Amino acid sequence: MRATFMYSAGDVRVETAPDPVIQQPTDAIVRTVLTCVCGSDLHPYHSMDPGAANPMGHELIGVVEETGSAVTRIKKGDFVIAPFAFSDNTCVFCHEGFHTACVHGGWYGSPETGGLQAELARIPQADGSLVVVPGVDPATAGDSLLASLLTLSDVYLTGYHAAHMGRVEAGKTVTVIGDGAVGLSAVLAARQKGAERIILMGRHTSRTDLGRKFGATDVVAERGADGIAQVMDLTRGEGSHVVLEAVGHMPAYEQAYGIVRPGGVISRVGVPQYEDAPIGFGSLFGKNVTLTGGPAPVRAYLEDAIAQVLDGQIDPGKVFDVQLPLAETGEAYRLMDSRKALKVALHP
Repeated sequence: MRATFMYSAGDVRVETAPDPVIQQPTDAIVRTVLTCVCGSDLHPYHSMDPGAANPMGHELIGVVEETGSAVTRIKKGDFVIAPFAFSDNTCVFCHEGFHTACVHGGWYGSPETGGLQAELARIPQADGSLVVVPGVDPATAGDSLLASLLTLSDVYLTGYHAAHMGRVEAGKTVTVIGDGAVGLSAVLAARQKGAERIILMGRHTSRTDLGRKFGATDVVAERGADGIAQVMDLTRGEGSHVVLEAVGHMPAYEQAYGIVRPGGVISRVGVPQYEDAPIGFGSLFGKNVTLTGGPAPVRAYLEDAIAQVLDGQIDPGKVFDVQLPLAETGEAYRLMDSRKALKVALHP
């Protein structure tokens, strides 16, 4: 099969690799219909030290080719969505809705599990991880439907998780920091949850225009102190009830605690590219602010989100503005890194 590997910062290659095989009775092999590049993939693209080939990718929709002997819920031929983290869906943490902490779970993108930017993928804990899309034949489904279903593997439901953990509800003012695919997904999720006002902080017009279509009522292009001042002006000096931080860099976190109102919530889903963050009197403590968020337990939300997509309630696939063949994955990284593409889908 063909699969994507990263060798160092900026060095992405699609190479011939052995087809994955069943290693555990709980595994399944899935043939890719669509995969994609994630904004979080750009972190190693900027900073990875040279070394052994690292398999890439963690988002996938596909068709089951083979199942292990212990797999009973998923069968060959099923059209499925693979969440970006695998889980058994039975442990105590899965039952509590935090599948990314599953005691038998894990992550893609290692030599042991492989990556999902590939023609075939081994899915551990297949019964717990994979979710069947009912009534859809990927061979005849439209591109827009497939794109929306692919967002449920990670990006839309990561935005949804931000809104969920931030306790977004009717009457709340929500500010979303970041106009990438996750930030735009958070705008859409906040609208679905009934937010009264949604302020999107982003400076790329093509992206913020989509944000307005998704439900943003205001756009703030400024960053830093100027951006904070504008949000405070829009909120009559009160600040935002909920701030959804979808970037992961320190300046975004500083904006978040600068604009959150007393008693408000900051919900972070941008993978933090820092270890130490202020939590003292001048940032969180003095305002009685709640800090929450983390890796999205996509599996917890999948069935409901699939129904919303199939019913036409949401169309999160609009975040994909480019589609390329898997062989051009390196170009997909370059387009996203240069901001010439918002999010790139890849087909075999």
